[in-house]
Amino acid sequence: MSSRDVIICSFYTPDDYYSNHAKELGSKLTELGIAHELLQVEKRPGEDWADVTRKKIGFIREVCLRHPEKMVFWIDVDCRISHLPDYISNTTADLIGFQRSFGSPLQIGYAQRTRFWEPSFWGLGTSPQARKLIEDAYALEQKATLKATDDYFLEEAWRANARNLTFQMIPTTEILRERAVLETGQRTPFFSFGSSGNVAEFKNKVVQHGSKKTQSTRGKLLAKAKQVESLLPRNLRNTLRRISDTVGMTSALTKDNAKGLDPVRGRHLGKIIYEAKHGNRALTEELKSDFTTKYIPSYLEATTFEAADAFLEYAGRAEKKIPLMWWVYPFPGNFGDWLSPLVVSHYSSSGIIHQAPTDPSLRKHIVGLGSIGRFIRGNSVVLGTGIASDDLNLHPRADYISLRGPHSAKALQAAGGKLIDAHGDPGLIMSEILPVERGKTNGKTAFVRHFSHSSIPVQLPAHVDEISVMMSRQKDIEVFIKTLAQYDKVITSAMHVMIVCQSYGIPCGLVTFKGFEDSVHGTGIKYEDYALGAGVEVMNPQPIDLDLRKIQLDNLVRDIKVSAEKKQQVIGHVRQAIARFEK
Repeated sequence: MSSRDVIICSFYTPDDYYSNHAKELGSKLTELGIAHELLQVEKRPGEDWADVTRKKIGFIREVCLRHPEKMVFWIDVDCRISHLPDYISNTTADLIGFQRSFGSPLQIGYAQRTRFWEPSFWGLGTSPQARKLIEDAYALEQKATLKATDDYFLEEAWRANARNLTFQMIPTTEILRERAVLETGQRTPFFSFGSSGNVAEFKNKVVQHGSKKTQSTRGKLLAKAKQVESLLPRNLRNTLRRISDTVGMTSALTKDNAKGLDPVRGRHLGKIIYEAKHGNRALTEELKSDFTTKYIPSYLEATTFEAADAFLEYAGRAEKKIPLMWWVYPFPGNFGDWLSPLVVSHYSSSGIIHQAPTDPSLRKHIVGLGSIGRFIRGNSVVLGTGIASDDLNLHPRADYISLRGPHSAKALQAAGGKLIDAHGDPGLIMSEILPVERGKTNGKTAFVRHFSHSSIPVQLPAHVDEISVMMSRQKDIEVFIKTLAQYDKVITSAMHVMIVCQSYGIPCGLVTFKGFEDSVHGTGIKYEDYALGAGVEVMNPQPIDLDLRKIQLDNLVRDIKVSAEKKQQVIGHVRQAIARFEK
């Protein structure tokens, strides 16, 4: 089977949201050379979104009848594919698709979810048993009087026919997740999905299948807390957030548990990270060795080992410790966040131990580089920290050495704190910590994404090399910076890559990607906050198309360098913060 033996279908209502998506989807499928049928349907008086969706079953049936020799795929009209992988277009399965909620193979089974298949993209083969599934779904939809959406009828037909069907699951790594991190050797994801908001609106108004899975108490509490918080006035909301962060409620409600991970393996990895964070090298290495004798580490488990090495590097260097708050996830770590322990350790003889932003802390600690101003406590020593949105108030009674810029300072004043006019992101002093001579460059451009953009299917010109931002160990950060210095220029969607470029004077362009502008947390205030604090020209991310081959990249680049005077000021801020612990 080839793409000539495939047809993709969808339908849409004539409102602006869906009709505009239909035009975009049709244009993309035409570009890919994939046959398709996109039908406009009218919503009759008295019908709602759920009533319209169940019409999908009859429409898909009609497409199957018109094309008995083709594999028929349904795609929601506001979803996209960048290509159709061969293993999907050439499948011999009767039914292919993503598992419900885009689950992984480790979550397979009805005990885990109410339905099996994700309805936004799935394909039906040409065999009699495959076509019987759609006929059965259609027959039920025609006679059923219950309030239900299309996926209800698909699920019923699947359950009735599953014993006679071959099926194939599409791996979750094919999805452009909002904060996905690509694994080594992974294919370029092909599928992205949209959201009109209708699913959430009708969730409790249509018939659902039962499941043994119930929402955890923690999940219910978190959902309720978010609901209540959204209704509160800003000042009260910020006060309650601060209390929740300080006493550890935020940590308890948001603690990440890897889906599908064997609890025993998870606890083992947790012990490795705990011992590494506290600088216990011998026990960390013993636990790592024990793990690898029992298991084959997955990609994510291997990145946990990398992070453990980085924690050991900082925490195990001396008996005396300085607690430092920085964001460490996703493992192995994000370059920008892990600059914080590198900077502090360079000017200190103490070991650096991690203080998690969401965990309670009774001991004094430094809050360093990053947009983690929300998590400042009364016992924090604040060093160049910033905010990501202007609806946050900073803790007024912390020990403020410096802030990233004037917007963060304004947020502190709004919370009743004092005026802080010492500004500057600690990342801008990297050229003082790691001097790199920029000699003759290689004539090429380096492309570095923010980690939340890692799975977006961009297309690069031949003269552009992509470099990953995922790292935590000091040696990897040093190699990364030396590598950037070899290029004529850098295009990045990661703010701290831009900041480091401006520290060294490497020409740099700051971008985001059209359709993914909201992937990076915050309102965008941090870019101006940094620039004003660093005394440089403001660079806001420029939205660009995913095909960089069609863009004049030189037009995005600015040649900006932080002054020597500003660097010395920020070094002074770092030394002041460390002095609070090393008097």
